Amino acid sequence: MEIKKYDVVVIGGGGAGLRTAIEVAKDPNISVALVSKVYPTRSHTGAAQGGMNAALGNVIPDDSPEVHAYDTIKGSDFLADQDAVFFMTEKAPEIIYELDRWGVPFSRLPDGRIAQRPFGGASFPRTVFAADKTGHVLLHTLFEQALARDNITFFNEYFLLDLIHDGERVKGVTIYDIRNGEVLFLQAKAVVLATGGFARIYWFRSTNAIGNTGDGQAVALRAGVPLKDMEFIQFHPTGLAKTGILLSEACRGEGGYLLNKEGERFMKRYAPDKMELAPRDIVSRAIETEIREGRGVGEGARAYVYLDLRHLGEEKIKERLPQVRQLAIDFEGVDPAKELVPIRPSAHYCMGGIHVENYKTSETPLKGLYAVGECACVSVHGANRLGGNSLTELVVFGKYCGMAVREFVKETDFAPVSESEPKKSEEFIEELMKREGNESLAQVRAQMGEITWAKMGIFRDEKSLKEAYDELSELLERWNNIPVVDKAKVFNTNLIEVLELRNMLELARVVAYSALHRRESRGGHSREDYPQRDDKNFLKHSLVYYDKNGNLKLEYIPVRITKYKPEERKY
Repeated sequence: MEIKKYDVVVIGGGGAGLRTAIEVAKDPNISVALVSKVYPTRSHTGAAQGGMNAALGNVIPDDSPEVHAYDTIKGSDFLADQDAVFFMTEKAPEIIYELDRWGVPFSRLPDGRIAQRPFGGASFPRTVFAADKTGHVLLHTLFEQALARDNITFFNEYFLLDLIHDGERVKGVTIYDIRNGEVLFLQAKAVVLATGGFARIYWFRSTNAIGNTGDGQAVALRAGVPLKDMEFIQFHPTGLAKTGILLSEACRGEGGYLLNKEGERFMKRYAPDKMELAPRDIVSRAIETEIREGRGVGEGARAYVYLDLRHLGEEKIKERLPQVRQLAIDFEGVDPAKELVPIRPSAHYCMGGIHVENYKTSETPLKGLYAVGECACVSVHGANRLGGNSLTELVVFGKYCGMAVREFVKETDFAPVSESEPKKSEEFIEELMKREGNESLAQVRAQMGEITWAKMGIFRDEKSLKEAYDELSELLERWNNIPVVDKAKVFNTNLIEVLELRNMLELARVVAYSALHRRESRGGHSREDYPQRDDKNFLKHSLVYYDKNGNLKLEYIPVRITKYKPEERKY
Protein backbone atom coordinates (compact mmCIF):
# COMPACT_ATOMS: atom_id res chain seq x y z
CA MET A 1 0.00 0.00 0.00
CA GLU A 2 1.29 3.43 -0.95
CA ILE A 3 1.53 5.93 1.93
CA LYS A 4 1.62 9.69 1.47
CA LYS A 5 1.86 12.37 4.15
CA TYR A 6 0.08 15.74 4.10
CA ASP A 7 -0.54 18.19 6.89
CA VAL A 8 -4.21 18.41 5.91
CA VAL A 9 -6.45 16.12 3.87
CA VAL A 10 -9.72 17.60 2.59
CA ILE A 11 -12.26 15.07 1.32
CA GLY A 12 -14.57 16.66 -1.24
CA GLY A 13 -13.92 18.90 -4.23
CA GLY A 14 -17.13 20.96 -4.11
CA GLY A 15 -17.63 24.46 -2.75
CA ALA A 16 -17.03 23.61 0.90
CA GLY A 17 -13.91 21.52 0.30
CA LEU A 18 -12.38 23.98 -2.14
CA ARG A 19 -13.04 27.01 0.09
CA THR A 20 -11.52 25.21 3.08
CA ALA A 21 -8.46 24.07 1.13
CA ILE A 22 -7.86 27.58 -0.26
CA GLU A 23 -7.90 29.03 3.24
CA VAL A 24 -5.56 26.40 4.70
CA ALA A 25 -3.16 26.80 1.78
CA LYS A 26 -2.67 30.51 2.45
CA ASP A 27 0.25 29.30 4.55
CA PRO A 28 2.68 28.04 1.87
CA ASN A 29 4.41 25.79 4.41
CA ILE A 30 1.30 23.66 4.94
CA SER A 31 0.73 20.77 2.52
CA VAL A 32 -2.88 20.06 1.53
CA ALA A 33 -4.33 17.04 -0.26
CA LEU A 34 -7.76 17.56 -1.80
CA VAL A 35 -9.54 14.28 -2.55
CA SER A 36 -12.59 14.21 -4.83
CA LYS A 37 -14.73 11.32 -6.04
CA VAL A 38 -15.30 13.20 -9.31
CA TYR A 39 -13.34 15.89 -11.09
CA PRO A 40 -13.96 18.97 -8.89
CA THR A 41 -15.91 20.96 -11.48
CA ARG A 42 -18.40 18.06 -11.63
CA SER A 43 -19.15 18.42 -7.91
CA HIS A 44 -22.76 18.94 -6.91
CA THR A 45 -22.22 22.59 -5.91
CA GLY A 46 -22.43 23.26 -9.64
CA ALA A 47 -26.09 22.19 -9.62
CA ALA A 48 -27.14 25.03 -7.28
CA GLN A 49 -29.09 27.41 -9.45
CA GLY A 50 -30.84 30.25 -7.65
CA GLY A 51 -28.28 32.08 -5.53
CA MET A 52 -26.76 32.67 -2.12
CA ASN A 53 -27.98 34.87 0.72
CA ALA A 54 -26.22 37.88 2.19
CA ALA A 55 -27.68 41.07 3.66
CA LEU A 56 -26.00 43.52 1.27
CA GLY A 57 -29.05 45.80 1.20
CA ASN A 58 -28.56 46.56 -2.48
CA VAL A 59 -32.28 46.38 -3.31
CA ILE A 60 -33.80 47.39 0.03
CA PRO A 61 -31.35 49.14 2.40
CA ASP A 62 -33.35 48.10 5.49
CA ASP A 63 -32.00 44.54 5.21
CA SER A 64 -29.37 43.54 7.76
CA PRO A 65 -27.52 40.46 9.06
CA GLU A 66 -29.88 40.46 12.05
CA VAL A 67 -32.99 40.28 9.84
CA HIS A 68 -31.25 37.56 7.80
CA ALA A 69 -30.60 35.70 11.07
CA TYR A 70 -34.22 36.00 12.22
CA ASP A 71 -35.52 34.75 8.87
CA THR A 72 -33.12 31.79 9.06
CA ILE A 73 -34.08 30.92 12.65
CA LYS A 74 -37.80 31.19 11.92
CA GLY A 75 -37.32 29.17 8.74
CA SER A 76 -35.53 26.49 10.76
CA ASP A 77 -38.66 26.13 12.92
CA PHE A 78 -36.46 27.35 15.78
CA LEU A 79 -34.18 24.31 15.76
CA ALA A 80 -31.11 26.18 14.47
CA ASP A 81 -28.34 27.13 16.92
CA GLN A 82 -28.78 30.87 17.00
CA ASP A 83 -25.16 31.82 17.74
CA ALA A 84 -24.07 29.87 14.66
CA VAL A 85 -26.76 31.54 12.54
CA PHE A 86 -25.68 35.03 13.62
CA PHE A 87 -22.07 34.12 12.85
CA MET A 88 -23.04 33.06 9.31
CA THR A 89 -25.23 36.06 8.55
CA GLU A 90 -22.70 38.57 9.91
CA LYS A 91 -19.81 37.09 7.90
CA ALA A 92 -21.80 36.58 4.67
CA PRO A 93 -21.54 40.10 3.14
CA GLU A 94 -17.74 40.32 3.38
CA ILE A 95 -17.38 36.86 1.84
CA ILE A 96 -19.69 37.74 -1.07
CA TYR A 97 -17.48 40.74 -1.85
CA GLU A 98 -14.41 38.53 -1.57
CA LEU A 99 -15.94 36.14 -4.13
CA ASP A 100 -16.76 39.13 -6.32
CA ARG A 101 -13.11 40.17 -6.27
CA TRP A 102 -12.07 36.61 -7.12
CA GLY A 103 -14.16 36.79 -10.26
CA VAL A 104 -17.59 35.25 -9.58
CA PRO A 105 -19.72 36.91 -12.32
CA PHE A 106 -22.72 37.94 -10.22
CA SER A 107 -25.71 39.46 -12.01
CA ARG A 108 -25.83 43.25 -11.63
CA LEU A 109 -28.22 46.10 -11.01
CA PRO A 110 -28.25 48.91 -13.60
CA ASP A 111 -25.84 50.93 -11.42
CA GLY A 112 -23.31 48.07 -11.34
CA ARG A 113 -23.93 46.80 -7.82
CA ILE A 114 -24.56 43.10 -7.21
CA ALA A 115 -28.22 42.24 -7.91
CA GLN A 116 -30.41 40.53 -5.33
CA ARG A 117 -33.68 38.62 -5.80
CA PRO A 118 -36.46 37.48 -3.42
CA PHE A 119 -36.33 33.92 -2.09
CA GLY A 120 -38.61 31.83 0.10
CA GLY A 121 -38.91 32.80 3.76
CA ALA A 122 -36.90 36.01 3.35
CA SER A 123 -38.11 39.44 4.55
CA PHE A 124 -36.18 41.24 1.81
CA PRO A 125 -34.62 40.43 -1.58
CA ARG A 126 -31.17 39.30 -0.37
CA THR A 127 -30.24 36.41 -2.67
CA VAL A 128 -27.26 37.31 -4.86
CA PHE A 129 -27.12 35.32 -8.07
CA ALA A 130 -25.57 34.73 -11.47
CA ALA A 131 -28.69 34.19 -13.62
CA ASP A 132 -29.73 30.65 -12.59
CA LYS A 133 -26.20 29.18 -12.66
CA THR A 134 -24.86 30.53 -9.36
CA GLY A 135 -23.40 27.28 -8.05
CA HIS A 136 -21.75 26.56 -11.39
CA VAL A 137 -19.85 29.86 -11.54
CA LEU A 138 -19.02 29.70 -7.82
CA LEU A 139 -17.55 26.22 -8.20
CA HIS A 140 -15.41 27.16 -11.20
CA THR A 141 -14.11 30.32 -9.51
CA LEU A 142 -13.13 28.40 -6.36
CA PHE A 143 -11.46 25.69 -8.44
CA GLU A 144 -9.39 28.35 -10.22
CA GLN A 145 -8.31 29.78 -6.86
CA ALA A 146 -7.37 26.32 -5.58
CA LEU A 147 -5.38 25.52 -8.72
CA ALA A 148 -3.35 28.68 -8.14
CA ARG A 149 -2.06 27.32 -4.79
CA ASP A 150 1.11 25.30 -5.31
CA ASN A 151 0.71 23.55 -1.96
CA ILE A 152 -2.65 21.93 -2.85
CA THR A 153 -2.33 18.46 -4.42
CA PHE A 154 -5.45 17.10 -6.11
CA PHE A 155 -6.49 13.46 -5.89
CA ASN A 156 -9.30 13.44 -8.44
CA GLU A 157 -11.47 10.34 -8.89
CA TYR A 158 -10.62 8.74 -5.55
CA PHE A 159 -13.21 7.17 -3.27
CA LEU A 160 -13.13 7.61 0.53
CA LEU A 161 -12.91 4.26 2.34
CA ASP A 162 -12.11 4.83 6.03
CA LEU A 163 -10.99 7.26 8.66
CA ILE A 164 -7.88 5.98 10.45
CA HIS A 165 -8.04 6.97 14.12
CA ASP A 166 -7.45 5.71 17.65
CA GLY A 167 -10.81 6.73 19.09
CA GLU A 168 -9.47 10.06 20.29
CA ARG A 169 -7.76 11.65 17.31
CA VAL A 170 -7.67 11.17 13.57
CA LYS A 171 -4.52 9.87 11.85
CA GLY A 172 -5.50 10.03 8.19
CA VAL A 173 -7.72 8.37 5.61
CA THR A 174 -7.66 5.45 3.22
CA ILE A 175 -8.84 6.16 -0.31
CA TYR A 176 -9.46 4.01 -3.38
CA ASP A 177 -8.00 5.07 -6.72
CA ILE A 178 -10.90 4.57 -9.14
CA ARG A 179 -8.56 4.76 -12.12
CA ASN A 180 -6.36 1.77 -11.22
CA GLY A 181 -7.94 -0.02 -8.27
CA GLU A 182 -5.20 0.73 -5.73
CA VAL A 183 -5.76 1.67 -2.07
CA LEU A 184 -3.72 4.58 -0.69
CA PHE A 185 -3.20 5.78 2.86
CA LEU A 186 -2.99 9.54 3.30
CA GLN A 187 -1.50 10.24 6.71
CA ALA A 188 -2.55 13.63 8.06
CA LYS A 189 -2.53 15.88 11.08
CA ALA A 190 -6.08 17.00 10.27
CA VAL A 191 -8.88 15.68 8.05
CA VAL A 192 -11.76 17.79 6.75
CA LEU A 193 -14.90 16.02 5.51
CA ALA A 194 -16.72 18.06 2.86
CA THR A 195 -18.44 15.30 0.91
CA GLY A 196 -21.89 16.85 0.37
CA GLY A 197 -25.36 15.49 1.02
CA PHE A 198 -27.04 12.11 0.81
CA ALA A 199 -30.51 12.82 -0.63
CA ARG A 200 -29.83 10.13 -3.24
CA ILE A 201 -31.23 7.69 -0.66
CA TYR A 202 -34.52 8.75 -2.29
CA TRP A 203 -33.26 6.94 -5.35
CA PHE A 204 -36.11 7.53 -7.79
CA ARG A 205 -36.99 11.12 -6.95
CA SER A 206 -34.09 13.37 -5.99
CA THR A 207 -32.55 16.56 -7.33
CA ASN A 208 -29.16 15.23 -6.24
CA ALA A 209 -26.39 13.94 -8.46
CA ILE A 210 -26.07 10.15 -8.60
CA GLY A 211 -22.88 10.42 -6.53
CA ASN A 212 -24.50 12.17 -3.55
CA THR A 213 -24.43 9.03 -1.46
CA GLY A 214 -23.30 10.36 1.92
CA ASP A 215 -19.84 8.80 1.89
CA GLY A 216 -18.41 11.22 4.47
CA GLN A 217 -21.33 10.85 6.88
CA ALA A 218 -21.27 7.05 6.66
CA VAL A 219 -17.52 6.85 7.21
CA ALA A 220 -17.81 9.22 10.19
CA LEU A 221 -20.66 7.14 11.64
CA ARG A 222 -18.60 3.96 11.37
CA ALA A 223 -15.71 5.79 13.07
CA GLY A 224 -17.90 6.56 16.09
CA VAL A 225 -18.68 10.20 15.29
CA PRO A 226 -22.33 11.12 15.98
CA LEU A 227 -24.70 12.28 13.23
CA LYS A 228 -27.03 15.12 14.17
CA ASP A 229 -30.64 15.91 13.18
CA MET A 230 -30.73 13.26 10.49
CA GLU A 231 -34.54 13.08 10.47
CA PHE A 232 -34.77 16.43 8.69
CA ILE A 233 -34.81 16.03 4.91
CA GLN A 234 -35.80 18.89 2.61
CA PHE A 235 -37.99 18.21 -0.39
CA HIS A 236 -37.68 20.92 -3.03
CA PRO A 237 -41.14 21.98 -4.23
CA THR A 238 -40.30 22.31 -7.91
CA GLY A 239 -38.71 19.13 -9.19
CA LEU A 240 -39.64 18.28 -12.76
CA ALA A 241 -42.55 15.82 -12.71
CA LYS A 242 -40.96 13.01 -14.73
CA THR A 243 -37.39 13.08 -13.41
CA GLY A 244 -37.22 15.06 -10.17
CA ILE A 245 -34.58 17.35 -11.72
CA LEU A 246 -34.39 20.70 -9.92
CA LEU A 247 -36.07 23.85 -11.15
CA SER A 248 -34.60 26.63 -9.03
CA GLU A 249 -36.46 28.55 -6.34
CA ALA A 250 -35.50 31.49 -8.52
CA CYS A 251 -38.56 30.57 -10.59
CA ARG A 252 -40.76 31.66 -7.70
CA GLY A 253 -38.34 34.39 -6.64
CA GLU A 254 -38.78 36.01 -10.04
CA GLY A 255 -42.57 35.82 -9.70
CA GLY A 256 -43.63 32.34 -10.83
CA TYR A 257 -46.98 30.90 -9.73
CA LEU A 258 -48.02 27.43 -8.58
CA LEU A 259 -51.33 26.22 -10.03
CA ASN A 260 -53.46 23.13 -9.45
CA LYS A 261 -55.47 21.43 -12.19
CA GLU A 262 -58.25 24.00 -11.73
CA GLY A 263 -55.83 26.84 -12.50
CA GLU A 264 -55.96 28.07 -8.90
CA ARG A 265 -52.99 29.62 -7.07
CA PHE A 266 -53.46 27.23 -4.19
CA MET A 267 -50.72 28.63 -1.90
CA LYS A 268 -53.27 31.16 -0.61
CA ARG A 269 -54.66 28.29 1.49
CA TYR A 270 -51.32 27.46 3.12
CA ALA A 271 -49.29 30.69 3.32
CA PRO A 272 -51.58 33.63 2.48
CA ASP A 273 -48.92 36.30 3.05
CA LYS A 274 -45.89 34.67 1.42
CA MET A 275 -47.79 32.57 -1.16
CA GLU A 276 -45.22 30.83 -3.42
CA LEU A 277 -42.37 32.38 -1.43
CA ALA A 278 -43.13 30.45 1.75
CA PRO A 279 -40.31 28.17 2.98
CA ARG A 280 -39.74 24.95 1.07
CA ASP A 281 -41.20 22.54 3.61
CA ILE A 282 -44.51 24.42 3.62
CA VAL A 283 -44.71 24.65 -0.18
CA SER A 284 -43.81 20.97 -0.65
CA ARG A 285 -46.48 19.83 1.80
CA ALA A 286 -48.99 22.13 0.12
CA ILE A 287 -48.30 20.56 -3.30
CA GLU A 288 -48.61 17.03 -1.93
CA THR A 289 -51.83 17.95 -0.13
CA GLU A 290 -53.31 19.31 -3.36
CA ILE A 291 -52.41 16.04 -5.10
CA ARG A 292 -53.79 13.93 -2.22
CA GLU A 293 -57.09 15.82 -2.27
CA GLY A 294 -57.56 15.36 -5.99
CA ARG A 295 -56.57 18.80 -7.24
CA GLY A 296 -53.40 17.61 -8.92
CA VAL A 297 -53.08 16.45 -12.51
CA GLY A 298 -53.05 12.66 -12.88
CA GLU A 299 -52.92 10.09 -10.08
CA GLY A 300 -50.48 8.32 -7.81
CA ALA A 301 -46.73 8.53 -8.36
CA ARG A 302 -47.18 10.30 -11.70
CA ALA A 303 -49.42 13.11 -10.37
CA TYR A 304 -48.22 16.73 -10.46
CA VAL A 305 -49.19 20.41 -10.30
CA TYR A 306 -48.05 23.26 -12.53
CA LEU A 307 -45.39 25.95 -12.36
CA ASP A 308 -46.50 28.99 -14.37
CA LEU A 309 -43.79 31.35 -15.67
CA ARG A 310 -45.59 32.53 -18.81
CA HIS A 311 -46.47 35.96 -17.41
CA LEU A 312 -42.76 36.74 -16.83
CA GLY A 313 -42.23 36.99 -20.57
CA GLU A 314 -39.67 35.31 -22.79
CA GLU A 315 -37.08 38.08 -22.44
CA LYS A 316 -36.97 37.90 -18.63
CA ILE A 317 -36.90 34.10 -18.66
CA LYS A 318 -33.95 34.11 -21.07
CA GLU A 319 -32.08 36.65 -18.92
CA ARG A 320 -32.82 35.34 -15.41
CA LEU A 321 -33.82 31.67 -15.89
CA PRO A 322 -32.05 30.34 -18.99
CA GLN A 323 -31.08 26.98 -17.48
CA VAL A 324 -34.56 26.45 -16.05
CA ARG A 325 -36.03 26.99 -19.50
CA GLN A 326 -33.64 24.55 -21.13
CA LEU A 327 -34.25 21.86 -18.49
CA ALA A 328 -38.02 22.15 -18.94
CA ILE A 329 -37.65 21.88 -22.72
CA ASP A 330 -35.21 18.95 -22.56
CA PHE A 331 -36.88 16.85 -19.86
CA GLU A 332 -40.58 17.77 -19.99
CA GLY A 333 -40.92 18.93 -23.58
CA VAL A 334 -42.46 22.26 -22.60
CA ASP A 335 -41.25 25.85 -23.07
CA PRO A 336 -41.91 27.80 -19.83
CA ALA A 337 -42.25 31.03 -21.82
CA LYS A 338 -45.35 29.59 -23.50
CA GLU A 339 -46.54 26.56 -21.51
CA LEU A 340 -47.18 25.36 -17.96
CA VAL A 341 -44.40 23.21 -16.46
CA PRO A 342 -45.40 19.97 -14.62
CA ILE A 343 -43.67 19.83 -11.22
CA ARG A 344 -43.71 17.81 -7.99
CA PRO A 345 -41.52 17.90 -4.85
CA SER A 346 -38.22 16.04 -5.01
CA ALA A 347 -35.73 15.05 -2.27
CA HIS A 348 -33.21 17.86 -2.27
CA TYR A 349 -31.18 18.65 0.85
CA CYS A 350 -30.16 17.09 4.16
CA MET A 351 -30.32 19.42 7.14
CA GLY A 352 -28.66 16.77 9.28
CA GLY A 353 -25.08 15.55 9.09
CA ILE A 354 -21.85 15.06 11.01
CA HIS A 355 -22.08 16.61 14.46
CA VAL A 356 -20.03 19.82 14.61
CA GLU A 357 -19.27 20.90 18.17
CA ASN A 358 -17.77 24.34 17.48
CA TYR A 359 -19.31 26.40 14.68
CA LYS A 360 -16.37 28.80 14.50
CA THR A 361 -13.91 26.00 13.75
CA SER A 362 -16.13 23.16 12.37
CA GLU A 363 -14.53 20.71 14.84
CA THR A 364 -16.17 17.34 15.46
CA PRO A 365 -15.87 15.25 18.66
CA LEU A 366 -12.89 13.39 17.12
CA LYS A 367 -9.77 15.52 17.52
CA GLY A 368 -8.30 16.60 14.20
CA LEU A 369 -11.51 15.80 12.30
CA TYR A 370 -13.54 18.66 10.87
CA ALA A 371 -16.74 18.72 8.82
CA VAL A 372 -18.09 21.48 6.61
CA GLY A 373 -20.87 21.99 4.06
CA GLU A 374 -23.90 19.78 3.58
CA CYS A 375 -22.20 16.72 5.07
CA ALA A 376 -21.94 18.63 8.37
CA CYS A 377 -24.59 19.81 10.82
CA VAL A 378 -23.44 23.10 12.37
CA SER A 379 -26.57 23.67 12.84
CA VAL A 380 -27.68 26.78 10.95
CA HIS A 381 -30.60 25.16 9.09
CA GLY A 382 -32.34 23.40 11.95
CA ALA A 383 -35.47 21.61 10.75
CA ASN A 384 -35.70 23.44 7.42
CA ARG A 385 -33.13 25.28 5.29
CA LEU A 386 -34.06 28.52 3.57
CA GLY A 387 -33.22 28.60 -0.13
CA GLY A 388 -30.02 30.55 -0.74
CA ASN A 389 -28.46 29.67 2.61
CA SER A 390 -26.63 26.52 1.46
CA LEU A 391 -24.03 28.23 -0.73
CA THR A 392 -23.60 30.88 1.96
CA GLU A 393 -22.93 28.13 4.50
CA LEU A 394 -20.29 26.55 2.24
CA VAL A 395 -18.19 29.67 1.84
CA VAL A 396 -18.60 31.11 5.34
CA PHE A 397 -17.85 27.96 7.30
CA GLY A 398 -15.40 26.74 4.67
CA LYS A 399 -13.31 29.86 5.18
CA TYR A 400 -13.38 29.77 8.98
CA CYS A 401 -12.83 26.01 9.11
CA GLY A 402 -9.76 26.57 6.94
CA MET A 403 -8.46 29.22 9.32
CA ALA A 404 -8.91 26.91 12.32
CA VAL A 405 -7.28 23.93 10.60
CA ARG A 406 -4.35 26.08 9.53
CA GLU A 407 -3.65 27.02 13.13
CA PHE A 408 -4.27 23.50 14.43
CA VAL A 409 -1.68 21.81 12.20
CA LYS A 410 0.98 24.37 13.08
CA GLU A 411 0.82 23.15 16.68
CA THR A 412 0.24 19.45 16.00
CA ASP A 413 2.41 16.58 14.83
CA PHE A 414 1.45 13.41 12.98
CA ALA A 415 0.06 10.67 15.20
CA PRO A 416 1.89 7.33 15.04
CA VAL A 417 0.26 4.75 12.76
CA SER A 418 0.84 1.00 12.76
CA GLU A 419 1.07 -0.79 9.42
CA SER A 420 -2.03 -2.85 10.19
CA GLU A 421 -4.41 0.09 10.63
CA PRO A 422 -4.68 1.26 7.01
CA LYS A 423 -4.12 -2.32 5.78
CA LYS A 424 -7.66 -3.23 6.88
CA SER A 425 -9.12 -1.06 4.11
CA GLU A 426 -7.05 -2.81 1.48
CA GLU A 427 -8.11 -6.21 2.83
CA PHE A 428 -11.75 -5.12 2.81
CA ILE A 429 -11.59 -4.22 -0.90
CA GLU A 430 -9.83 -7.49 -1.71
CA GLU A 431 -12.53 -9.48 0.11
CA LEU A 432 -15.28 -7.47 -1.56
CA MET A 433 -13.87 -8.19 -5.00
CA LYS A 434 -13.88 -11.95 -4.22
CA ARG A 435 -17.34 -11.97 -2.65
CA GLU A 436 -19.91 -14.36 -4.06
CA GLY A 437 -23.61 -13.85 -3.51
CA ASN A 438 -27.01 -14.02 -5.10
CA GLU A 439 -28.38 -10.54 -4.33
CA SER A 440 -28.83 -7.94 -7.07
CA LEU A 441 -27.30 -4.49 -6.58
CA ALA A 442 -30.02 -2.90 -8.72
CA GLN A 443 -32.86 -4.65 -6.90
CA VAL A 444 -31.65 -3.80 -3.40
CA ARG A 445 -31.06 -0.18 -4.40
CA ALA A 446 -34.50 0.04 -6.02
CA GLN A 447 -36.14 -1.34 -2.89
CA MET A 448 -34.30 1.26 -0.81
CA GLY A 449 -35.72 3.99 -3.05
CA GLU A 450 -39.25 2.64 -2.75
CA ILE A 451 -39.01 2.42 1.05
CA THR A 452 -37.55 5.90 1.56
CA TRP A 453 -40.09 7.66 -0.67
CA ALA A 454 -43.19 5.77 0.51
CA LYS A 455 -42.42 5.41 4.24
CA MET A 456 -40.09 8.27 5.26
CA GLY A 457 -40.90 10.97 2.73
CA ILE A 458 -42.81 14.24 2.99
CA PHE A 459 -45.47 12.73 5.30
CA ARG A 460 -44.58 10.18 7.99
CA ASP A 461 -46.13 8.21 10.85
CA GLU A 462 -45.13 5.64 13.49
CA LYS A 463 -46.17 2.60 11.46
CA SER A 464 -44.42 3.63 8.23
CA LEU A 465 -41.22 4.69 9.98
CA LYS A 466 -40.96 1.47 11.96
CA GLU A 467 -41.51 -0.51 8.76
CA ALA A 468 -38.86 1.60 7.01
CA TYR A 469 -36.33 0.98 9.79
CA ASP A 470 -36.94 -2.79 9.80
CA GLU A 471 -36.90 -3.10 6.02
CA LEU A 472 -33.74 -1.00 5.66
CA SER A 473 -32.06 -3.12 8.35
CA GLU A 474 -32.93 -6.18 6.30
CA LEU A 475 -31.54 -4.58 3.12
CA LEU A 476 -28.33 -3.79 4.99
CA GLU A 477 -28.01 -7.50 5.80
CA ARG A 478 -28.72 -8.40 2.19
CA TRP A 479 -25.98 -5.99 1.10
CA ASN A 480 -23.49 -8.54 2.43
CA ASN A 481 -24.59 -10.91 -0.35
CA ILE A 482 -24.24 -8.49 -3.25
CA PRO A 483 -21.29 -9.60 -5.41
CA VAL A 484 -19.00 -7.30 -7.36
CA VAL A 485 -19.62 -8.76 -10.81
CA ASP A 486 -16.96 -6.68 -12.56
CA LYS A 487 -13.52 -7.95 -11.53
CA ALA A 488 -11.53 -5.30 -13.41
CA LYS A 489 -9.37 -2.78 -11.61
CA VAL A 490 -9.66 0.13 -14.02
CA PHE A 491 -12.70 2.39 -13.47
CA ASN A 492 -14.71 -0.33 -11.76
CA THR A 493 -18.02 1.53 -11.39
CA ASN A 494 -19.69 -1.69 -10.21
CA LEU A 495 -17.44 -1.75 -7.13
CA ILE A 496 -18.05 1.95 -6.44
CA GLU A 497 -21.83 1.48 -6.65
CA VAL A 498 -21.68 -1.41 -4.17
CA LEU A 499 -19.68 0.75 -1.75
CA GLU A 500 -22.06 3.69 -2.24
CA LEU A 501 -25.11 1.51 -1.61
CA ARG A 502 -23.73 0.43 1.77
CA ASN A 503 -23.32 4.09 2.72
CA MET A 504 -26.83 5.00 1.57
CA LEU A 505 -28.46 2.10 3.41
CA GLU A 506 -26.71 2.97 6.66
CA LEU A 507 -27.75 6.62 6.42
CA ALA A 508 -31.31 5.86 5.31
CA ARG A 509 -31.69 3.64 8.38
CA VAL A 510 -30.40 6.45 10.61
CA VAL A 511 -32.96 8.82 9.08
CA ALA A 512 -35.76 6.34 9.81
CA TYR A 513 -34.47 5.76 13.35
CA SER A 514 -34.22 9.46 14.18
CA ALA A 515 -37.59 10.24 12.59
CA LEU A 516 -39.29 7.40 14.45
CA HIS A 517 -38.24 8.82 17.81
CA ARG A 518 -39.08 12.48 17.06
CA ARG A 519 -42.77 12.43 17.89
CA GLU A 520 -43.67 15.88 16.64
CA SER A 521 -43.86 17.82 13.38
CA ARG A 522 -41.17 20.43 12.78
CA GLY A 523 -39.85 21.84 9.52
CA GLY A 524 -39.08 19.09 7.02
CA HIS A 525 -40.17 16.37 9.47
CA SER A 526 -43.96 16.04 9.21
CA ARG A 527 -45.60 13.39 11.41
CA GLU A 528 -49.27 12.85 10.60
CA ASP A 529 -49.74 11.12 13.97
CA TYR A 530 -48.07 14.03 15.79
CA PRO A 531 -49.08 17.06 13.68
CA GLN A 532 -48.04 19.75 16.19
CA ARG A 533 -44.58 21.09 17.07
CA ASP A 534 -43.65 20.02 20.60
CA ASP A 535 -41.16 22.46 22.11
CA LYS A 536 -41.56 20.94 25.58
CA ASN A 537 -40.17 17.55 24.55
CA PHE A 538 -38.37 18.08 21.25
CA LEU A 539 -36.77 21.52 21.16
CA LYS A 540 -33.44 19.69 20.96
CA HIS A 541 -30.99 18.15 18.49
CA SER A 542 -30.86 14.40 17.95
CA LEU A 543 -27.50 12.60 17.97
CA VAL A 544 -27.23 9.08 16.55
CA TYR A 545 -24.14 6.87 16.76
CA TYR A 546 -23.12 3.21 16.91
CA ASP A 547 -22.49 1.70 20.33
CA LYS A 548 -19.73 -0.85 20.99
CA ASN A 549 -22.02 -3.65 19.83
CA GLY A 550 -22.80 -1.97 16.52
CA ASN A 551 -26.34 -0.93 17.47
CA LEU A 552 -27.74 2.52 16.80
CA LYS A 553 -28.06 4.75 19.87
CA LEU A 554 -29.94 8.04 20.17
CA GLU A 555 -29.25 10.99 22.46
CA TYR A 556 -30.46 14.59 22.53
CA ILE A 557 -28.63 17.85 23.20
CA PRO A 558 -30.09 21.35 23.70
CA VAL A 559 -30.63 23.87 20.91
CA ARG A 560 -28.63 27.05 21.56
CA ILE A 561 -31.18 29.86 21.85
CA THR A 562 -29.57 33.26 22.34
CA LYS A 563 -32.06 35.91 21.20
CA TYR A 564 -35.27 34.72 19.57
CA LYS A 565 -37.64 32.62 21.66
CA PRO A 566 -39.62 30.01 19.73
CA GLU A 567 -42.90 31.32 18.37
CA GLU A 568 -45.64 30.02 16.11
CA ARG A 569 -44.31 29.84 12.56
CA LYS A 570 -46.68 31.64 10.20
CA TYR A 571 -46.26 33.00 6.69
